[in-house]
Amino acid sequence: MADDWKESSEQPAERPDPSTATSIAGGDEPWARDVLSRLVFANLAEQRRSRRWGIFFKFLLFAYLTALISLLIPGDWRPGDWRPGATKDSRHTAYVRLEGIIAPGAKANADNIIEGVTNAFEHAETAAVVLRINSPGGSPVQSDTIYNALRRLRAEYPDTPLYAVIEDVGASGAYYVAVGADEIYANRSSVVGSIGVRSGGFGFPKAIEELGIERRLYTAGDNKAILDPFLPERPADVAHLQTLLNAIHTHFIDAVKAGRGERIDPDSSEIFSGLFWTGDEAQALGLIDGISDIRDLAREQIGVETLVDFTPSEDVLSRLSEQLGVALSSALQRLGWSTQVLP
Repeated sequence: MADDWKESSEQPAERPDPSTATSIAGGDEPWARDVLSRLVFANLAEQRRSRRWGIFFKFLLFAYLTALISLLIPGDWRPGDWRPGATKDSRHTAYVRLEGIIAPGAKANADNIIEGVTNAFEHAETAAVVLRINSPGGSPVQSDTIYNALRRLRAEYPDTPLYAVIEDVGASGAYYVAVGADEIYANRSSVVGSIGVRSGGFGFPKAIEELGIERRLYTAGDNKAILDPFLPERPADVAHLQTLLNAIHTHFIDAVKAGRGERIDPDSSEIFSGLFWTGDEAQALGLIDGISDIRDLAREQIGVETLVDFTPSEDVLSRLSEQLGVALSSALQRLGWSTQVLP
C-alpha cells in the first residue's frame, strides 16, 4: 500500500491543455477579454496623465521665465499695453482704469489715478485721454482730489481732450471724478448718478442691556463719544452729523455744476437727490453726453483707434504673482481642469 502511494506521488503533474491556454491568451473567454481591456485602458490613462503633468510643468516653467524676463527689461522698453499695435511710440488714445472702491490703499486711490492720467497727458503721442470708470464711489476726499487734478491737467494741456467712459457703474464718488472730464459717455444700461452723501451704522444699547453687559467708556471731551453705537442716540449728535453730510454734499453739487455747466438743470432737486439712473436716462438729464464705449469713442470721436493703457502697474512682486497666476490658470484650462472661487 505504501509502494502504491509512492508510485502515485512520483507521477508527473498533469500539464495544462494547450488548447485551454491558447483560448485564454486569445481572449475567447469573456472574463479574459474584460481583464485585457481594463489593462489596456489603464495603461492609456496613465500615459495621458503623464503627458498632462508634463505639459503643466512646462507651462509653469515658461510662465516663470517670461515673468522674470519682463521684470528685468527696463520699463521704458515695454509698452503700456501688450496688445498688437498698442505701443506708446505711435499716435494713440491713452486710457486709465478707475475700478472698484475709491479709497486710500485701494487700487483706485487718488495717487494711482492721478499718476496714470498725468503720464498719459505728458506723452507726446497721446491724442486724447480716457478715464475708464467702473466704480460705485468711495471716499469724498479721494474723489475730490482726483477731480481737482483732472481740471488742472485739462487747463495745462488744452489741446488734449479728456473723456470719461462709464462702464457698468459710475456712481457717487466715481461720478464726482467723471465730471472733471470734458465729456462723459456711458452704456445705455450703465448705472449713473447717486449725487449724494451717506453715513450709516448700528445701535446696540438695548441689546447690551438685555444681555447684562456693562458699558465702560472713558473720554476727555464732551463729544468724544458722539454717535457711539452702544449709547443711546442723542438728537444733537444726529444734527451735527447731518450738518457735516450737507456740507460734503454741497461740495459734490458744486463740482457737478462746474463740470456739467449748462448741460444740466442747476436747480433740479431730482438730480442732486442721490438717485441713480441708466445711461439713457442720465443722458436725458444731461449727466452724460452720449451713449458709447471706449472703442467707438476712439474710432469715431477721437479718430485714433490704437488704445494704450497708462494705468500704473503694481509693485514687482504683485505683478509677478499676477502673471504667474494667469499662466497657471491657462495651463490648468489646457489640461481640462477648472477652478472656482466660492464665497
